[in-house]
Amino acid sequence: MSLSTALVALRTGQVVGVPTDTVYGLAVDPANKEAVRSLFRIKGRGRHLPLAVLAASFDQVDGLVDWTGAERELVRPHWPGPLTVVLRARAPLAAGVGDHERGTLAVRIPDHDLLRGLLAESGPLAVTSANPSGSPPALDSVQARALLGDRVPVYLEGERRGGEASTVVDLTCIPPVVLREGPVSL
Repeated sequence: MSLSTALVALRTGQVVGVPTDTVYGLAVDPANKEAVRSLFRIKGRGRHLPLAVLAASFDQVDGLVDWTGAERELVRPHWPGPLTVVLRARAPLAAGVGDHERGTLAVRIPDHDLLRGLLAESGPLAVTSANPSGSPPALDSVQARALLGDRVPVYLEGERRGGEASTVVDLTCIPPVVLREGPVSL
């Protein structure tokens, strides 16, 4: 499928399969409550595991979170790339995107040109791995289709470079806490 098809699907509240620099993902508009609910249904995932948001640029991230210059400089060498950071959210998105109780949001700029191109057009997207919850993640659109079939209406083709989920670090804690080990170490 083309980027324009994916954009139309996202704008109409559909779930879209997307290649990333880590594992193949599922993306939705993070402000669209029904789209987020659909994503949780497709995955069979509980809302106690909030979705992260991927962005195309630091400017897009600035619109999502409040962060300090020191936090920005800590992240800069690793973005774009497989580092997800938890920061203070500027405003809550749909339920299940970020942790509303803590007022935090996990964000990342992926190192994948096709995906960043989509994000530049669509705006930031809530993204999670393409797999039923508890199963190994798909690494490409072929595996994602085999796992999820037509429950996902649009799959973007594209190669991923990784295969390992991103490192997740909570920068709202002092000292920062690694929530998930991955390819980046701080």
